[in-house]
Amino acid sequence: MTEGREEYIKAGKIASTVREKVRGMDLAGKTALEICDMVESDIRNMGARCAFPTNVSINEVAAHYTAEPDDELVIGQDDTVKVDMGAHVDGYIADTAVTVNADPGHAEITDTAEEALAKAMSVVHSGAKTRDIGKAIEGVIKRNSCKPIANLTGHSLGRYTIHAGKSIPNTWAIRSSNLGEGEAYACEPFVTTKDGMGFVRDGKTKNIFALVSRKNTKNDDANRMLAYIWENFNALPFARRWLAEWEPGKAAELLDVLVKSKAVHAYAVLVEGAGKRVAQAEHTFIVEDSGITITTAA
Repeated sequence: MTEGREEYIKAGKIASTVREKVRGMDLAGKTALEICDMVESDIRNMGARCAFPTNVSINEVAAHYTAEPDDELVIGQDDTVKVDMGAHVDGYIADTAVTVNADPGHAEITDTAEEALAKAMSVVHSGAKTRDIGKAIEGVIKRNSCKPIANLTGHSLGRYTIHAGKSIPNTWAIRSSNLGEGEAYACEPFVTTKDGMGFVRDGKTKNIFALVSRKNTKNDDANRMLAYIWENFNALPFARRWLAEWEPGKAAELLDVLVKSKAVHAYAVLVEGAGKRVAQAEHTFIVEDSGITITTAA
């Protein structure tokens, strides 16, 4: 039996409930901060903790944008919004995402991401080769005259670990691994338009962080923050707005110290190489002897 199976399933039920709430919402006019606060409050109120800061990535930003304290970024009527959320119960993670697209003129990539995810879920099983899952995802996307994002992948999950070593590509890949019984994965097709580059690059913004070392610095205040991060987030990603014990300016200053000392890693936002819109769909599943359990199924 999968270690933490009950916890994975509970986290998945919570994350999927919140995701479906977001799917049915009109996000236009809301701020990124309002969306993050709503999603994260719902996850906590339902009995889980946040596995990472909610991503609210708009249009050509594929991933890794989360709200800053007092963030005033507003969702427009024409925007394509990826809302990527994570819940965990005792470290066992559910990672899921939905793209909300109010303008039907941009529905093609959103629908394609969902179709590719459904196809992937139909071919995964114990022993499945990750390259074959990527081939299935790529096939759906290209048949719909769109492009997969080749340098973004799904990933295996571990306890308190978002990326546990194995990847599920969104294209056929030379390198491959097999899905092992008892393992948990997040599968997340990313889709762009046919005139997109099909790759993402790092943007300038970095507002998601994660602990990589508990080694103290020469700054006592930074060391206190380091201890707080470990106690509250373990090695899971976090946002500056989660450091409520420090006023925002001081939190930014101390985080900078921790990043420069390489105790904390800062994740850059990921932007489509040609500046084209990106859609995302994502499920978490666990591999079992009888097949798979999609923990984030609606």
